[in-house]
Amino acid sequence: MKRTGILFLIIVILAAGTYWLLRPASTIDFDQPVEATLQLDKTTLGISTIASDLNVPWEIAWGPDNQIWFTEQSGTISKVDPHTGVKKLLLTIPDVYRQRTLGLLGMAIHPDKNKPYVFVDYTHLNKDSSIVSRLVRYTYTADTLKDPLLLLELPGNTGHNGSRVAISPDGKVLLSTGDAARDQNAPDTASLNGKVLRLNTDGTVPADNPYPGNYMWSRGHRNIQGLVFTDKGQLFASEHGDATDDELNRIEKGGYYGWSRIEGYADRPDEKAHADSFPFIAPLKAWTPTIAPAGIDYYHYDKIPEWKNCLLLGTLKAASLHVLHLNGAQDAVTAEEILFAGKYGRLRDLCVSPEGDVYIATSNRDWNPGKGFPLPHDDRILRIAALKPGQSVPATAIRETAQQTPAPVATTSGATLYKNYCEACHKPDGKGVPASFPPLAGNPLVTGSAPPLVQTILRGRTGDTKNKNSAYGEQMPAFNFLKDEEIAAITTYIRNSWGNHADSIGVTAITKERQP
Repeated sequence: MKRTGILFLIIVILAAGTYWLLRPASTIDFDQPVEATLQLDKTTLGISTIASDLNVPWEIAWGPDNQIWFTEQSGTISKVDPHTGVKKLLLTIPDVYRQRTLGLLGMAIHPDKNKPYVFVDYTHLNKDSSIVSRLVRYTYTADTLKDPLLLLELPGNTGHNGSRVAISPDGKVLLSTGDAARDQNAPDTASLNGKVLRLNTDGTVPADNPYPGNYMWSRGHRNIQGLVFTDKGQLFASEHGDATDDELNRIEKGGYYGWSRIEGYADRPDEKAHADSFPFIAPLKAWTPTIAPAGIDYYHYDKIPEWKNCLLLGTLKAASLHVLHLNGAQDAVTAEEILFAGKYGRLRDLCVSPEGDVYIATSNRDWNPGKGFPLPHDDRILRIAALKPGQSVPATAIRETAQQTPAPVATTSGATLYKNYCEACHKPDGKGVPASFPPLAGNPLVTGSAPPLVQTILRGRTGDTKNKNSAYGEQMPAFNFLKDEEIAAITTYIRNSWGNHADSIGVTAITKERQP
């Protein structure tokens, strides 16, 4: 009798444990308190933190075990239980090379249970100091990532290495690559840089790729930071522009997207001429001033009906979540809403659970944090979910509001123009970013004679981290698209801010320097 009772107890415990592991996520309350709310048209959203003190989570993905898997730029892959916040380290990749934008980047988990593969992309430093990007496949078994298989290795650089990984509806691997800071790579069919690549899961070239024997799926990209398929199988990419025209592109087989001859919509005479000779696919949306778009995901759930058939886009420079409403054919953006501007800092990536909850990873401990960041316990993974009817919210919860995309307003305010085009790199205090972007405060180039400063703004500068005599490694794009009066306003502002004192530079001087 005693043995029967013990056996019954064991069965009950096993059954309870099995239910806990296989439970529907919607039946369990989350442990984390609601920190803020957001009222949409009919739905009230609650925002809470499910993980904190992370080291730049670059990719987050919903795992096969109903937990959130994430990469950290330093080289680790972990997962976190969204209900309890308990984290578990899965893998440390020792040969990851992290520096500024380099490190462990994109990751994708194959949805086919018969193919328990995890694909990751990271930068590596060779013994000869050359940088490469590697796409590696791991096999997932019982909380272990093992059997690494190098699928692809391509040239890298100190910037513009991409990258995101996505799995297509037909089970292929899509990898976005940056142009490795070499403009000529992007259109070149012989280069794998500046492309969206398509591979079989074993690293071979699919037979139906547009160029036989070539991984290339599309070309003419500068530095894609987000990649996602919709429910209709459409592939979208978010892409960093240079000084103008960050882009949202719908990626098509064999498509040419114009970089570096075309930025945005081909609205300059030279761009139109190039487009006439080399047909290109224009972006669905372009942003100037730039917003630094990052990770992107597609929302098609009923839980937040206001977001159904929307792309959710995190941004770095704009430090906000953009909700991009698509039309039925998914070939146009019909509306845009901006959420959380400046509230949580840089938003690197996001994912959507099968229940329709949204998770967002901040990126405030990376190389270029915004003013006032990182916050204590950054970086974090946030949960955005519809509140249940009657669900109590702490009195301390902050009420957020949504805003429509503001219409562009012409301005000749030096402070406003600086904020739009210069502040992300040179910072609000003019101190720049060590080893990346030079300070403007106390800089002789800024306060000296007009021609060198104006020429730098008009033509840009090339960074060089390999040059021991160069203190700043990041490139500065040309801002010759700005009007003469706008450049005059910016130069006057920076020459008389942060303790600088120098004469104004007039429009006539700008016009003179612009002439060949």
